[in-house]
Amino acid sequence: MSNHTYQKDRNVMEISTAEFVVSNTDFRKCPAATLPEYAFIGRSNVGKSSLINMLTGRKGLAMTSATPGKTLLINHFLINKSWYLVDLPGYGYAKRGQKAQEQIRRIIESYILYREQLTCLFLLVDSRLAPQPIDLTFIEWLGENGIPFAVIFTKADKLSGGKLKGNIEAYLDKLSEQWEELPPYFVTSSENKSGREAVLDYIEQINKQLKKTEQ
Repeated sequence: MSNHTYQKDRNVMEISTAEFVVSNTDFRKCPAATLPEYAFIGRSNVGKSSLINMLTGRKGLAMTSATPGKTLLINHFLINKSWYLVDLPGYGYAKRGQKAQEQIRRIIESYILYREQLTCLFLLVDSRLAPQPIDLTFIEWLGENGIPFAVIFTKADKLSGGKLKGNIEAYLDKLSEQWEELPPYFVTSSENKSGREAVLDYIEQINKQLKKTEQ
């Protein structure tokens, strides 16, 4: 893993098909296919649905909601008939009751720990905010369990270049306290589509490596 933002290749992946397949709360009921899965997760209101729609180029693929914390399901979308994009429930929505929060935690953790097809988890972080304890704790948990992940900073268009750079450097410095090697990271905006090619290229490169190892 590099501690630099991932540099995209020239041949960015084209999204020719993106279709919703299934929603559920149990990882054992996820699609039986052995295709690689790239899951997206983050705190409520981090801009996950907007990012998924931007990456796939499909405006209404993932449903955005005016009410944070609406996604309570594991949502599978089949991309180019060759890999799954997985929209996981958002975590850390304070207005949920304790019981609901516990249910969400179980759904998330069981998918991440036991879903063999999970190839990479993209953790979304709001670039406007200082490092949040809930995200840092989650990242630590991913490390303890050996989960391959990358960080996606969202809403980059909301900050000036200097402020954005400072926030990301502060976040990486914080991660450096726990990690000798930083995870790959991407800086994105769903508004102006920045970072789209880099994220898709990263997925494409992993898929190519997987195909090589299968041969």
